Amino acid sequence: MEVSLTNEFLSQYFPILMFMGVAAGLSLLLFLVSLVRGPSKPDPEKLSSYECGFEAFSDARLKFDVRFYLVAILFIIFDLEIAFLFPWAIALKDIGMFGFWSMMLFLLFLTIGFIYEWRKGALEWE
Repeated sequence: MEVSLTNEFLSQYFPILMFMGVAAGLSLLLFLVSLVRGPSKPDPEKLSSYECGFEAFSDARLKFDVRFYLVAILFIIFDLEIAFLFPWAIALKDIGMFGFWSMMLFLLFLTIGFIYEWRKGALEWE
């Protein structure tokens, strides 16, 4: 009796395993096709290393402009803040006026932070 319950339990996972197998096989197939059929015309421009808006220079530990970090951090902050709007919009019917005004307060703080950053010149690029 235990063997049949185990087989029945494991048979429920068969579609998942089948899906994972098809996904892995298709991924491998597409990767191999792109290697074989894809155009490969490297030139010195494509092969040169280029990061963060600067040409590669001798030492990786040299100082460079902190604005790259600042822009990246600001993007992450505002991107994450905006990500809160999607679940809120979906659940707006259920959370009522309290949820609505809570989000308006959140957006007010976000707007105040944005205006502060703007006035401090954090978004200016020279």
